[in-house]
Amino acid sequence: MTVDTKTIIQKIVEGMQERKAKKIVTVDMTELENYSCPYFVICEGNSTTHVVSIADSVKHYVRSELKVHFIVADGYENGQWIAIDYGEIIVHVMLPEMREFYRIEELWEDAKITEIPDLD
Repeated sequence: MTVDTKTIIQKIVEGMQERKAKKIVTVDMTELENYSCPYFVICEGNSTTHVVSIADSVKHYVRSELKVHFIVADGYENGQWIAIDYGEIIVHVMLPEMREFYRIEELWEDAKITEIPDLD
């Protein structure tokens, strides 16, 4: 059974929200001509421990709810920026200072960016 990309994105967001991630956005690049990956889901954690916890929650939600496994995850060594590759979706969990420095949303400013409200 193949799981719809939008369903995977929803579970990724739920996993982020479970661990109180901040400033969650989805970046839809499917209407652009030159993109490396159709979708990004990006959020912030307030410490390296929080970043790792959010990334673990995302992997757990997607695996347990949808039986979908990631291809590769990188960044656990320092916990400042963890990227999780689900093929058509790349998840970025970052410290605020890393996100501000790299500004990856701005690289695809013509993409459709959807902000997900923080859960307080």
